[in-house]
Amino acid sequence: MGFRKEHDYLGDVRVPDDAYWGAQTQRAVDNFPISGLKLDKDYIKSIVLIKKAAVISNMKIGLIEKNKANAIKKAADEILSGRLADQFVVDVFQAGAGTSTNMNVNEVITNRAIEILKGKKGDYSIIHPNDDVNMGQSTNDVIPTAIKLTSMTLSKKLIESLDTLIKILRIKAKEFNPVIKSGRTHLMDAAPIRLGAEFKAWADMIELDVRRIKEAAEKLRYINIGATAVGTGVNANPKYVKFTIETLSLYSNIKLKQAHDLPEATESMTDIVELSSSLKSLSVDLIKISNDIRLMNSGPVTGLEEIILPAVQPGSSIMPGKVNPSVPEMVDMVCFQVIGNDEAITMAAQAGQFELNVMMPLIAYDIIYSLRILTNAVTVFAEKAIMKIKANSVRIHELVLKTPGVALALNPYIGYEKTAEVVKKAINEGKSIAQAAKDMKVLPPKKIDEILDLYKLA
Repeated sequence: MGFRKEHDYLGDVRVPDDAYWGAQTQRAVDNFPISGLKLDKDYIKSIVLIKKAAVISNMKIGLIEKNKANAIKKAADEILSGRLADQFVVDVFQAGAGTSTNMNVNEVITNRAIEILKGKKGDYSIIHPNDDVNMGQSTNDVIPTAIKLTSMTLSKKLIESLDTLIKILRIKAKEFNPVIKSGRTHLMDAAPIRLGAEFKAWADMIELDVRRIKEAAEKLRYINIGATAVGTGVNANPKYVKFTIETLSLYSNIKLKQAHDLPEATESMTDIVELSSSLKSLSVDLIKISNDIRLMNSGPVTGLEEIILPAVQPGSSIMPGKVNPSVPEMVDMVCFQVIGNDEAITMAAQAGQFELNVMMPLIAYDIIYSLRILTNAVTVFAEKAIMKIKANSVRIHELVLKTPGVALALNPYIGYEKTAEVVKKAINEGKSIAQAAKDMKVLPPKKIDEILDLYKLA
């Protein structure tokens, strides 16, 4: 591999000849061989989109020559179409704020634009990554804006997958509405409930989560483009700021607005904390639903076996015929990760000092990762588990007839103490509550059947 010599204000740097990145990116690669995790493709595209909008605005107000601007725009468009994806090489764990990320994008766009103008990579007399591609910008307004843009885009995809899950849960709620099962509190038998009512409750839970996500994502429309280094807007032409926000709104298909207080929007990441918190709430509900399903599916001999999950793969390398609730298990693990990400985002957001939060690279990675894995997990959960669940009606009916939870309906007629005796007898003799009550002659048999009618109770 050949190398070219580039320099920055710290000195000379050797960069691979075929690399489109430059000196500052190379320093980041050399300094931070930490995780092997690279920047998310949609996050990179958001930054590139900001660069494209910026150069169009700077050209519009006459701050950059048209030939330079058109080359930069063309280079940006190529990257947005998928080219040069392998040139974004900075590790997720890098120097604070995301300067390395911003410069990686600046340098790749610059060197491709130089090629478009028939120059050689590294000849920054033609186009400069700081003076031209980063004109009017700072890492401190580019990176927060890119995080918000990517989060809004991915939130829409998550909401689409959640809407599908809600729809399927409501279909199953209707299908299972006639099925009466034992309710459970404290993991113990309780009053009967319709299986469909449980699925409807899950759908309503997720619907509330969608509302929380939408409300949090809506606040991300307010961006700090034009804030530059500390929120004062130094080096950013007011016309450039106006045109950049308008252009970025057009190309991203998201109606963006300038933040009301630029210093606040530059130093605070609590809008992302709020979105992350809504993802944590969603995760808590998904864990609850997944674990309920795992318990109801348990068996097939020694468990509840009230529902039957579709078999998606063998469940054991040693026990033939074993089938596990693989999809709900996956959902649990994804949600545990999201809850962990939320804690990391919270710690990173509170760790900002004065006019900037320097922990943005971690915040960017974790919120984007959470949105992406939740979207995929919810899609698989809906399609490969919920949609194909079957009710084991015979087993459910067998259990609900014996459950002591139905006995509470006798309280108004024979009192709590007498009802407790009926329950005790039913459990000790392995009988249904109705049969035990009839044996004890607490009420006429017809009245007992009327009181303990499962459909009325549920």
